[in-house]
Amino acid sequence: MLTDEELARATKARGFMPPDEGLALVEAASLVDVALGPMLEVGTYCGKSACYLGPVARRLGTVLFTVDHHRGSEENQVGWEWHEPDLVDSGVGKMDTLPFFRRTVHDAGLEDVVIAVVGESATVAHHWATPLSFLFIDGGHGVEPARRDYAGWTPKVASGGLLAIHDVFPDPADGGRPPYEDIYLPALNSGLFAEISATGSLRVLRRT
Repeated sequence: MLTDEELARATKARGFMPPDEGLALVEAASLVDVALGPMLEVGTYCGKSACYLGPVARRLGTVLFTVDHHRGSEENQVGWEWHEPDLVDSGVGKMDTLPFFRRTVHDAGLEDVVIAVVGESATVAHHWATPLSFLFIDGGHGVEPARRDYAGWTPKVASGGLLAIHDVFPDPADGGRPPYEDIYLPALNSGLFAEISATGSLRVLRRT
């Protein structure tokens, strides 16, 4: 688990991870066998989930890679519900969450264990060869980004490793469909993953 100081930092960090789901993420990550490989998350945003996972990685003697292009997902763009205007780089007119992430990780004292990989998720996945002990998918929530994250990253989870998926909403009234329909269900239906926990919109599966 996290210390009171680590929990306070994670809770206050900018992002959309509810505290109960953040703690469930910590609990799941604490179960991984780091001999299988490092930890990786898809979807960095401003570093909130990294503040939950980074201390776990440190205690387990591994690192957390966090992959994001830092230009914001579809739902973060102008005119969408989750747009935050102060995250726009006025010089180029595009979202840029990287400086906010760097400050968050610096202030949390996690720069030695949280490693930013800046680029498109599908491109990074295509060239990624290291098996993962823990994969957390919280990237683009559109249909195509979700499908690409599933296709590109879930094969990287080592046998016995864990797959965590955020914003899984079985009821359409609760939220968007792609994480549920294009990541969670395909993982279960593949026969390669079995669900081990559910907290709010967070689902954790183990690769069999």
